[in-house]
Amino acid sequence: MSSLASPATKDFLLHKMAEYQELLSTIRALQPSRLSYIEILQKEVQRNQDRPQGRPEDDGEEGTGRPPSSSQPSRENTTLLAPPYTIPRALAVSPDLGGLPVSSEMATNLRKVLFGNTFHIFNYEWKKSFFKFREPYSDLSYALEAERGGARAIQMAVQANIVKFLLFTRNTSSASCMQSLREVGEKEQERALAAALTDILWTAGEEQSATVSLVTSEKSFTPHLDYKLDNITEKLQLFNFSEKEDVQKFIHEHILSFKEDGSHGVILFLYSLIFSRTIERLRQDLDSTTSHLLHLSLGNFVCRQALMNLLLTGRASPNMFNGTLQHDEQGDPLERPLHGVATRSDVGYLYWSREQVEHSQLPMVGSMLKTPKSPIWVCSINGTYSMLFSPNRSLLSDWKMEHLFDLYFYNGQPSQSSTALLTIDTHSHHWEMGAGGTHGDPEKRFPSVEMTIRTKWEGAAIDWNGTVPFF
Repeated sequence: MSSLASPATKDFLLHKMAEYQELLSTIRALQPSRLSYIEILQKEVQRNQDRPQGRPEDDGEEGTGRPPSSSQPSRENTTLLAPPYTIPRALAVSPDLGGLPVSSEMATNLRKVLFGNTFHIFNYEWKKSFFKFREPYSDLSYALEAERGGARAIQMAVQANIVKFLLFTRNTSSASCMQSLREVGEKEQERALAAALTDILWTAGEEQSATVSLVTSEKSFTPHLDYKLDNITEKLQLFNFSEKEDVQKFIHEHILSFKEDGSHGVILFLYSLIFSRTIERLRQDLDSTTSHLLHLSLGNFVCRQALMNLLLTGRASPNMFNGTLQHDEQGDPLERPLHGVATRSDVGYLYWSREQVEHSQLPMVGSMLKTPKSPIWVCSINGTYSMLFSPNRSLLSDWKMEHLFDLYFYNGQPSQSSTALLTIDTHSHHWEMGAGGTHGDPEKRFPSVEMTIRTKWEGAAIDWNGTVPFF
């Protein structure tokens, strides 16, 4: 090889050297500031927002938090595979908003009181759940859409409080209460949702305080080895309030964090509920029969009675009977008392299980839940949640009103296009008359929703007013 390079070779080497120097300058400029790198990533995210959604950050069912594999499938395939529950950047509040970043200890206690351990995380069905209203200015404009799954219990409890707000809290004419439910626009839906969430949180905080949990864009702690990442809990910030009006205003300002697709709205509200109650008080609410709020059933996490009671009464008592049970059925003292419902709730609760009835195991619901302050009931019917309500505020305070009255039924399913009207007759004749024989499907002869109503009004005859009985 000749020691003297040709002019062309020298020009080539000089050109490459200039490119190398330019590259070094760029690297040096980027090194002092991580913000420049973050801004580059944010610009890339911004460019991709209008494209079909691809595979999200690997924070799904396994919650490992590992970076994606280098061997990525094609964009066409990722569009089909992508679960739609990543949090859009618009819904992740700024870490500088002023909340308290969740600590490792708080996150660990949160997991334990929910699941009983730190390894379980919410699955896809929970992560995609939020508070989605039906079409504004429609027959169901007051109503939330609640799909099947464990989160449905929470959605229907919030639904009951939405109806309480729309019927009995905001200024409406009593003569047109039901009509007013069909005239709810999007802004009023948001107001009602904020009011419902606030009422539940404020009650859980013993009407002294409440905590709202929102997600930020940054993790606030590095998990330890026996804690499973989910990329939601680690990004929480907690906002504490001592005035109810401030809670409602704050939730209303951040309502998209609860009602938008991708917001994990139900999970965030559940976290807010637990922190409003506080872990310490919640553990005191529980008894020897229940150590945590969710249990695994048929591959999904479902709400225990303690969580339902926390939603309705503000106290996570594990049983439906009134008061505290000190003795067993034989009258012998229990080793540890069993905790029931201590106060009459604003929204009631009715329970029916055909399977438990067949095995003579149907638990009794106490009057604290059966007779609430407002004529609205969350119903657990064969393990599925729905709602009954009346626009007549006097229904539960004037016994004469309970002879013949109307109840409205909504089950949360997208297939229900209008609110079912049921007329309840408690005194003219026995409900079994005209049942049409004793053979055939018992669900058709005695629909479970009717049997649920009869746990409150024994012997009532129920007219569906032309609707084919369902549920």
